[in-house]
Amino acid sequence: MNALELIDISITPPGATAPLFPPVTLTIPAGEVLAVMGPSGVGKSTLIDFVGGHLGAGFRASGRVVLDGRDVTQLVPERRGIGILFQDPMLFPHLSVGENLAFGLTRRVARRSERRARVEAALARAGLDGLYDRDPATLSGGQRARAALMRSLLAEPGALLLDEPFAGLDGETRRDFRSFVFAHVKEHVIPVLMVTHDADDAEAAGTRQVVLRHE
Repeated sequence: MNALELIDISITPPGATAPLFPPVTLTIPAGEVLAVMGPSGVGKSTLIDFVGGHLGAGFRASGRVVLDGRDVTQLVPERRGIGILFQDPMLFPHLSVGENLAFGLTRRVARRSERRARVEAALARAGLDGLYDRDPATLSGGQRARAALMRSLLAEPGALLLDEPFAGLDGETRRDFRSFVFAHVKEHVIPVLMVTHDADDAEAAGTRQVVLRHE
């Protein structure tokens, strides 16, 4: 089973002389959702960016990211085998809902008919059946969030990163999507690293919680 290891990670922003937080070392086994909390500006999303390979220019970082025993620190994002779900679902506006979900399947599934069948099944599981050809702009916030999650999971990542994925949703929509996310990622039995400032989100994850503090 995959485990995601963060080993002695330290990150310094552009123009700064001190790291954002003390060196971080964590191991997240398959099937666990680890919630990282902390105040605004402490570097929670920056940590996610580093793990996923999306750290911005000018940041100085050290440490290693290891997935299933393989050091992926120097690999480009698409070769790491790590999915990510942001606060903004960021569906491709020039593609239909179904084409968005099929995006990560193109290299692994050659037959278009099989890709379509897998996407249709994923949409049905997400309560989005019949929306394959829909323009993403016509979806509600909750529907876009569900589509973005299924797009990530269809790519069969070895680990998943959640960057404040519920922050843009309110009330019942937020609670429903939160339950939907945790049920699906646990079913896929992959390690999940989530950053959040919300104690309810962290508690709903149902596993470990750690607090990130300034250096």
